[in-house]
Amino acid sequence: MRHAWTSASLLSRIAVYVLFICAIPAASAQNAAPVSGAEVYQKRCATCHDQTSSQALSRDMLQKMSAARILRTLDFGLMMGVAYPMKRDEREAVASFLGTKGGDAPPPASTFCSAGIRPMSGPATESWSGWSPSSLNTRYQPAEQAGLTMGQVRHLKLKWALGFPGDVTAFAAPTVVNGTLFVGSAGGAVQALDAKTGCLHWMFQANGPVRAALLPVRNGSLYSLVFGDLTGWVYSLDAKTGKQLWKRRVEEHEAARLTGSPVAQNGVVFVPAASWEESRSVDPQYPCCTFRGSLTALRVSDGSVVWKSYMVDPPKKTGSNSAGALQWGPSGAPVWSAPTIDAKRGLLYVTTGDNYSSPATTTSDAVMALDMKTGRIVWSQQVTANDAYTSACRSKGANCPPENGPDYDFGSSALLVHSPSGREILVAGQKSGVVYALDPDKKGKILWQTRVGKGGLNGGVQWGMASDEQKVYAAVSDVSGVMNTAGPVGGATFDPAQGGGLTALHLEDGEKAWFAPSHPCDPPRPGCSPGQSAALSLIPGVVFSGSLDGHMRAFATEDGQVVWDFDTAKEYATVNGVQAKGGSLDGAGPVIVGGMIFVNSGYPRNGGMPGNVLLAFAPED
Repeated sequence: MRHAWTSASLLSRIAVYVLFICAIPAASAQNAAPVSGAEVYQKRCATCHDQTSSQALSRDMLQKMSAARILRTLDFGLMMGVAYPMKRDEREAVASFLGTKGGDAPPPASTFCSAGIRPMSGPATESWSGWSPSSLNTRYQPAEQAGLTMGQVRHLKLKWALGFPGDVTAFAAPTVVNGTLFVGSAGGAVQALDAKTGCLHWMFQANGPVRAALLPVRNGSLYSLVFGDLTGWVYSLDAKTGKQLWKRRVEEHEAARLTGSPVAQNGVVFVPAASWEESRSVDPQYPCCTFRGSLTALRVSDGSVVWKSYMVDPPKKTGSNSAGALQWGPSGAPVWSAPTIDAKRGLLYVTTGDNYSSPATTTSDAVMALDMKTGRIVWSQQVTANDAYTSACRSKGANCPPENGPDYDFGSSALLVHSPSGREILVAGQKSGVVYALDPDKKGKILWQTRVGKGGLNGGVQWGMASDEQKVYAAVSDVSGVMNTAGPVGGATFDPAQGGGLTALHLEDGEKAWFAPSHPCDPPRPGCSPGQSAALSLIPGVVFSGSLDGHMRAFATEDGQVVWDFDTAKEYATVNGVQAKGGSLDGAGPVIVGGMIFVNSGYPRNGGMPGNVLLAFAPED
């Protein structure tokens, strides 16, 4: 069982270690059982860490670190670029081989809240539960819950900052319930904080990195906190104490990862599943590919399975690649984002990614409707056909399928919106740079489609749009330059002037209401891009958009004018005493609640700027 740290058990904070990395040697053979940590080290690590002339930490220094810290550095730390092709058991084996036993020490006593500050004791209006304030996934926070006006947004100032020790990315979506903020981290630490001050109520250590929003759900007299990690585990914690209630692995596939936030209805929580397999395929000996995107319904009370639905049929052997490794298909169609609940129709809507291998299916790059009670697929509307792609395609590797892209996944949730005319529509933004409106009453028939960006491998709409039932707002990435997918994290040679942009579309017909161009990096620096990949967040009159240049900006919904701009890419004094700095903004968007805005800063994957900080803003007193 994993442990929750509270004020009852305290030790000093551990030191933060940094690993340097160098190029990865040839990948190890698949299906070796049991995995030898010594063999993994020799094949993947020794070239760098056994060389006295190398900049990498020596083997002797690595052996003084904890195995837990080494593993987290491989998962989503400085070593993640070279560790993407490594299977989970390889990472665990080499970490155990090198590192010392035992985990990190608990936080110091000074970080914990005083006895008078109790978790979840604030007003119910101070809540943003899960990925979006509502299960419609519009990421719109009403005025009463937001507690902010446009005039106050103009005067937002930093109130406190929290550092994530040892991390180089801060990608988890915060959630706030009754004045308590819950947030995961790349290091797998889940924390409950007082939203006003940042003091710590409790901390829990998950098996792997946690990037999805934590979902608070009523469970009898308790609030359960349900979330997934990037190794495929789902957890339920007592929201007030951090005590683990249950834990379940919803996908047996080794490469499963849970990036999308769960949603809940009537005592059942729905968990989407995606995969690392697209990256595993860089190894030419990897038998590509067998993962299938899925949605699993679990009972909140005990984690038992109600139903499970896959997005593609079971894979079959299709031959061998040029390196002699077996090939499988169909595969892929992962669900990267939170499902959308349609209580009136009894449906769940999910958006899917591309296929990983041939044959391509009709359920990839699609918006799909599933029966909420049974998981039966009711309808599927594909917008890009024949999209099969893996990371091996970037170097024309053996595991690149014949289709070779275009890699136009849906990475963001569909929005269920009431249009001004009163009809309900589904709106979905794709990496192609196109926004689609679909009719939920006509099996997803496309009502309109509008291009808002160029699109591409790291382009188009990435992690989420927002809507206020008048317009839908879509920011695009459209990063231009050389992405780093292996080797040192951060520091890509992006074009400092190309990418980004925010568009407002009228809901009725998809016509553009306005366009706000991106802001070139000033000054240009490694890892900086004007691309706007992060999910948007919205309050009456203001839409918030984060950029890879580290800026969080607020735009007027009337005309797209910037009303507030804060550069997060700097160092901070933190409430927990951790050395922290900001970097690129990507993935989760800001959370606005109770007169405050919360922003995670730091995202080096693909070459953006590293960072490890959660920032809390409020208007000047």
